[in-house]
Amino acid sequence: MPTPAQMPAISAQPPAPPRRRASLWRNRDYLLLWSGQGVSSAGTQVSGIAFPLLILAITGSPAQAGLAFALRSLPYVIFSLPVGALIDRWDRKRVMILCDLGRAIALASIPLALALGLLTVAQLYVVAFVEGSLFVFFNLAEVACLPRVVATEQLPAASAQNQATEATAAVVGPSLSGVLYSVSHALPFAADAVSYLASVVSLLFIKTEFQGERARPTRSLWAEIREGLAWLWHHPLIRYIAFLTGGWNFTGAGLPVLVIVLAQAQGADSVAIGVMFAIGAVGGIVGALIAPALQRRLSFGGAIRGTVWISALLFPLYAVAPNPVLLGVVTALSFSVGPIYNVVQFSYRLSLIPDALQGRVNSVFRLLAFGFQPLGAALTGVLIQTIHAVPTVLALAAVMLALAILTQLNPHVRRAQPVVGASAA
Repeated sequence: MPTPAQMPAISAQPPAPPRRRASLWRNRDYLLLWSGQGVSSAGTQVSGIAFPLLILAITGSPAQAGLAFALRSLPYVIFSLPVGALIDRWDRKRVMILCDLGRAIALASIPLALALGLLTVAQLYVVAFVEGSLFVFFNLAEVACLPRVVATEQLPAASAQNQATEATAAVVGPSLSGVLYSVSHALPFAADAVSYLASVVSLLFIKTEFQGERARPTRSLWAEIREGLAWLWHHPLIRYIAFLTGGWNFTGAGLPVLVIVLAQAQGADSVAIGVMFAIGAVGGIVGALIAPALQRRLSFGGAIRGTVWISALLFPLYAVAPNPVLLGVVTALSFSVGPIYNVVQFSYRLSLIPDALQGRVNSVFRLLAFGFQPLGAALTGVLIQTIHAVPTVLALAAVMLALAILTQLNPHVRRAQPVVGASAA
C-alpha cells in the first residue's frame, strides 16, 4: 500500500453525505454537538483544577496529585483498542449519552461524600479512573461521528472551532474553579456533574445518524482490532504523528500539577491559580482562531515541525518565570501552539480514515497519543517531590527538544502531501 508521503495527492474519504456542505453555523446538528461539548468542556476544566488542589490540600503530596492525573488517563492504555472496535459496532450516540450520564454520577459523588464527611483520596482516585474510562468511550465515539455531522472539507474549520471552544472553556473554567473552590471544595465537582447533564440534553436533540449502515459482525473483535492496527501501520506518517503526539502529551500530562506547585511556591492562592490558568487559556483561543488560516497557508510538514519546535523552545521558560502572572503568560504562549498542531493533524487523519474504520484507527492513534500520559503524569509528580519543580521543568524540556529534532529529521513529515478536499476551512 503506498504511504501518504508517496502519493502525489491523497483523496479524502467522503463519509458524510453531500447535503451537509452549508456553513457550519447553519448546521443544526453540529451546533448542538458543539454547544453541548462546550458546556461539558468548561465543566471538565472546573473540576480539572479542583482535583489537584483538593488532593494537595488533603495530602500535601505532589506525587499523589500526579497519580490522580495518571489514573484519569490510564484507561486509554487499557481500553483504547477494544473500545475502538466496539464503537464501530455500537450506536455511537447512545454510547455518548450513557457515558455522560455515568460521568455526571461519578462527579456528583464527590460533593455528596464531602457533605457526609466521608471523602477519601481513594474515592478521588476511583472517580478519576471512572471518569477517564468513560471518556475513552465518549471521545472515540465523538471523533468517529464528526465526519458524519460535517462535510469533509469542513473538518479543519470544525476542528478549529472545537479547539477554540475548548480554549474558551479553559479561560472560564479555571477562573470559575478557583472562585468556587474558595467558597466550597464541593462546588467545582457539582458544576462538572451538571455540565455532563447539559451535554446529554444536547445529544438527545441531534437527528444525524452517527454512523452509516453496519452489517452484523461476522468476525471476532480481535480481527476487527487488527484491521485498525494494519491501517495505521501502513501509513507511516500517521503512525509517526501518533507517537509524536504521545511524546508531547507525556511532557504535558503533569503540567497542571507542575505549574500549581511553581505558583504556590511564589505565594499564589486558589483564586490566583485559577486566574493564572485562565491567562494561559487565552493563548489557546488565539491559537484556535488562527489555526484554519495557518492550515491553509502552511504545508502539513511545515506546520507540524514549526509547532513542535516552538513548544520545545517555550517549555524551559517555566523554570525562570518569577511570578504567577508570567507563569500564566508562558502558559498562554505554550497553549497557543497546541490548537494549531491539533487542527492540522486531526483534520488530516480524519480525512483519510474510512467511516467504517474511524473508531478502530482512531483508537490505535489515541492509544499511542494518550498512552504515555499516565506515565508522564505520575513521573512528573515523583520528580517534583524528589528533585523539585525547576529541575523537573528542565528534564521535560529536554524531552520536547528531542521530539523537535526527531520531527525535523523525519522524511515522512518533510514529504507529506496535501489531502484533496480537506485543506479548505
